[in-house]
Amino acid sequence: MTSKQKYRVALFVFTAPTLLFFSIMVVYPILQTFQKSFFNWDGLTPATFNGLDNFRRLFQDDDFWVSLKNGLIFALVLVVYQLGLGTVLAIALSNKKIFGRKFFKTTYFIPVVLSSVVVSQLFIAIYNTDGGLVNSLFTALGINYQQAWLSGEHSSIWAIAFTNAWQNLGVHLVLIYAAIKSIPEQLYEAATIDGASFWRTHWKITIPLLGETYKFCLIMAITGGLNAFQNMFVMTNGGPGNISYTFTFMMYKAAFRSGEYGYGSAAAAFLVIECLLFTILINKFVAREKISY
Repeated sequence: MTSKQKYRVALFVFTAPTLLFFSIMVVYPILQTFQKSFFNWDGLTPATFNGLDNFRRLFQDDDFWVSLKNGLIFALVLVVYQLGLGTVLAIALSNKKIFGRKFFKTTYFIPVVLSSVVVSQLFIAIYNTDGGLVNSLFTALGINYQQAWLSGEHSSIWAIAFTNAWQNLGVHLVLIYAAIKSIPEQLYEAATIDGASFWRTHWKITIPLLGETYKFCLIMAITGGLNAFQNMFVMTNGGPGNISYTFTFMMYKAAFRSGEYGYGSAAAAFLVIECLLFTILINKFVAREKISY
């Protein structure tokens, strides 16, 4: 046996158990969900094959279009807040002249380890129409702008998305901060010698070299937004009506409230396809060239 063949055998021996475990725990349930989406099934009685009827019904359902819009809004808020603010904070915390850097790094990460239920209850109080922090702040500033943040048709999903973005900012901050610290100091020293300003240095050096990190953060933020469930379940229970529905909530309602397991599986299948599509697009168009120092 040649060394190349020995390498292939060793590669198979070490990766096969992991691939087998991944297939059983991840791939098989996804395939089973797709299979159930072609059946009319309540989860208890024998299933009846109905072809593409669940998907036809899905596209004619008003909840589907609300869920699609809300999922995209949720993903947009996460991307802008977590990647945008995360980048600014990471650049600031990587500056050795900033006082209390360790304190701020710890503080920004604390919400990540809190339960989503706790954070949701906290923001329910903040968004409260009567005496909540947001409305009280507008009153204190002399601005006549009182809102029912969690029950308003145009404000509910934005308010819930901000709650999730606030809680998980620390994850993206740590990833971006670690990537910035891995950039060689010589690049910044050369920029300083050339007379580059602070912002121009980070625009021309830091941001481009974070391409691979941004790719991973984008996938996490967008798929996290499309999959959002816990916050709206606790804060609004999808309502009033369907104004804060997402596909995950739609799937939950169909499968566990209405006893339409097949229809819920169709919503889950569409969600998987949507997440895969965004992941493929990000991998294709973001950070296509491998970065080397």
